[in-house]
Amino acid sequence: LRIFRSRFDSLENPRTGQIRPALVIESGDWCNVVAKTVDEEFLLVRQFRFGSGDFTLEIPGGAVDPGEDVTLAAMRELREETGYAAESWTSLGSVAPNPAFLNNRCHHFLAEGARSVGEPELDQGEDIEVVLVSEAELRACIAKGSIDHALALTGLWRALEPASGGTGG
Repeated sequence: LRIFRSRFDSLENPRTGQIRPALVIESGDWCNVVAKTVDEEFLLVRQFRFGSGDFTLEIPGGAVDPGEDVTLAAMRELREETGYAAESWTSLGSVAPNPAFLNNRCHHFLAEGARSVGEPELDQGEDIEVVLVSEAELRACIAKGSIDHALALTGLWRALEPASGGTGG
């Protein structure tokens, strides 16, 4: 598979001592970007997702290439998916997408002062529309479930809620 490899590890259950096979899905790290424009609008993408067979409203992001710095990957993904670049970048930390069987991390970034610098450069499999929303509209999208991508929601929560360790909205 292009983005995943599977393996089985023999793991000892710490409670019972029993040895059991455990499926581990190996994947490179991912990144996503909560981007605010110079006009204080949030930059979202409406993107067709093959897993759900439908369009999702989410934040820009994607795979970190092998050996690529995660901040540079986030900058690249924002530029490729939206045609925007940002003046200021802040790491919002990372999360484990699903530690039950995935071995990777998703790195969240806040990009401020974003402005259009050209046309998006989409991969052949991507179908993306850029959507600009105010903070109030963004919070309404989250509240009503229009944004339901778990990793996008984690990044947004870190950016919008100062107590979360993010920088606040």
